[in-house]
Amino acid sequence: MAKRQKLWMNIVSNLAIICLTFSVAFVCFMPDDAVATAGKENLYRNGYSKSGVSLMFNVYWGTEEVYQILDVLDEYEAKSTFFIGGCWADDNVQCLKDIAARGHEIGNHGYFHKQHDKLTEAGNREEILRCNQFISLAIGCEPQLFAPPSGAYSDATLSAVSHLQMKTVLWTKDTIDWRDKDSALVYTRATKGVEAGALVLMHPMEHTLKALPDILKEYKRRGLSAITVGDNLCLGG
Repeated sequence: MAKRQKLWMNIVSNLAIICLTFSVAFVCFMPDDAVATAGKENLYRNGYSKSGVSLMFNVYWGTEEVYQILDVLDEYEAKSTFFIGGCWADDNVQCLKDIAARGHEIGNHGYFHKQHDKLTEAGNREEILRCNQFISLAIGCEPQLFAPPSGAYSDATLSAVSHLQMKTVLWTKDTIDWRDKDSALVYTRATKGVEAGALVLMHPMEHTLKALPDILKEYKRRGLSAITVGDNLCLGG
């Protein structure tokens, strides 16, 4: 009886070792993106603020509108996050410095507005890091946040951003102001059903600028303040 029990224990032990060996081999030969996905815990579509919303301006054009937006934000004592395209910043260094000097947050929007879901992890890192390095040279600090152009990302994007110790930011509400050049529509999309913690996507467009004062007034009426994405995500600093 004892010999039979010992035999069964050996069989079970050997089977366990064989299963473990196959499991390790399976994981080792799987594609990297199938083994684990880094960065999903650092992907945000909403913030945590109990009383604030964040206007996010993606900037690859509209330098004149950017300056006018800054004036409106100052008038309403509002803060915002500007996700900067590196090739735009390369031609508008002073504007980039002025955005930061007025107390707004600078985020990364890639250097050449590429489709990041089509890039390898190395390609993602190169595009993001190049923008970070340029921004750092201009204003003395690197962004903590990355907003992928067109909201296009992949596991490789999330992994690259995570390894750069950054966070990927999408949006709660999209005004689609780049397509629909209608200030009334921009206002509605930025305010309808908006709640604390929302991340509202915009661009420096003439019709967006026209809608901005009324948007900020409506937020104030609802007891909401315009804050940076970093503050909305409780990042500190």
